[in-house]
Amino acid sequence: MPMPHTSRVGRAVLVLAAALATASGCGTPEAGPSEAAGPPAMPPVRVADDGRSFVLEGTGRRFVPWGFNYDHDRGGRLLEDYWDAEWPAIEADFREMRALGANVARIHLQLGKFMDAPDRPNAASLARLADLVRLAEREGLYLDLTGLGCYHKADVPAWYDALDETGRWAVQARFWEAVAGRCAASPAIFCYDLMNEPVVPGGDKKRDDWLGPAFAGKHFVQFITLDRAGRERPAVALAWIEHLVSAIRRQDRRHMITVGLVPWSLDRPGLTSGFVPEKVTGPLDFVAVHIYPERGKVDEALATLRGFDVGKPVVIEEIFPLKSGMDDLGRFIEASRTTAAGWIGFYWGDPPEVLRDEDGIAAAITRQWLEFFRDRAQAMTAP
Repeated sequence: MPMPHTSRVGRAVLVLAAALATASGCGTPEAGPSEAAGPPAMPPVRVADDGRSFVLEGTGRRFVPWGFNYDHDRGGRLLEDYWDAEWPAIEADFREMRALGANVARIHLQLGKFMDAPDRPNAASLARLADLVRLAEREGLYLDLTGLGCYHKADVPAWYDALDETGRWAVQARFWEAVAGRCAASPAIFCYDLMNEPVVPGGDKKRDDWLGPAFAGKHFVQFITLDRAGRERPAVALAWIEHLVSAIRRQDRRHMITVGLVPWSLDRPGLTSGFVPEKVTGPLDFVAVHIYPERGKVDEALATLRGFDVGKPVVIEEIFPLKSGMDDLGRFIEASRTTAAGWIGFYWGDPPEVLRDEDGIAAAITRQWLEFFRDRAQAMTAP
C-alpha cells in the first residue's frame, strides 16, 4: 500500500520496523483495546432521542458519520493481507483519513482470517484487530466493523462452504462473539455491521454457492442460506439478524449494530434481496444502505434512499462517483441530508496530492471525490 508523504527508503525502514516488532511480540497484545489505555478520549456514539440521528454519549453533541470504507489497497489486497507486514502504512492511512476530515473508518473483516475452525477463532487476527482499535482511539476515528467477509473466494475455508445453514449461522455467531468480546471496552467502535450486502435467495431452487457473482475480482454479495425451504424471504433475513444480534449482545450491550443493505432491498418489482427494511430492521440500531447514484438520475436515487427511512437513522454506508460525475453525486449528497444521518465513501491509501500527479481516469475520479470529501467535511459534520 502506498504510504503518503514517505519516500521509498523511508517506507522500507518503517515496514521492517513493524515486522521486527511483530516478531518480538509487540504487535499482538493479550489485553483488550482499552484495558490499559486510561480513560477513553472518545465519547461512545449512540442513537439520539429523536431516533433519526446520532449523539456523543454524555455530551449531547450531535455526531454525523462522515467517513471512508478502508477495505483494500490500490492493488486490491484486503486489509488482513498486509496489516502485519505493513502496519506503518495503515497508521499513515489513518492519519491521512483524519486529516481529510473523516470521523469514521469502515473496516471489512474476513471470516477465513478470523476463524481457524468452526469453534476456534484465530488469536493472532483478534490481537491485530485490538491494535487497530487502539490506533483508531489514538487518531480519533470511530470504526464501523463489518464482518463475515468472503470477498476473495480463494480465502474462504472449504470447511465453511461445506456447512449447512444451521452450521454456518453458528460459525457466524462465534465470529461475532469473538470480535465483540475483543472490542466491547473501546469507545472507538461506531457499530458492528453484521455482513456486507447479504441476500436471501429468491427462487425455489436450492443454490450451490454461498457467494454472488464477482465484481472486480471480489464477491461483495453473500447468501445467508442456500435453500429457503418454503419460508418467506424477509422471515429468513429477520431470523438471521436476530441470531447474530444475540451473539453480539452476549459480549457487548452498548455499541450499535446494523447490516449493510443493497439498494435493491426494497419490496419492488424486479431484483430484490429479501432484506425488506420495514420487515427486518427491528433488531438493528440504524439502517445502512449502499447507494451509487447514476448520472442524470439523482431523483431516482433519492427516492430509493427514502424507501429505507423506516423510523431509524439512515447511514449511506457506501457512496462514490462510480456511476456518475461529482456534480450529480454532490447534488445527491446535499439533497439526501433530509433523510440520511451519515455518509461513508472510500479511501484506498493515496491522498489527493499524490493522485494529482498520476495519469488515468481512475486517479482523477478518486482525487475529485477526496477533494470534495475534504472540502465538505466541516459543513457536513458541524454540530
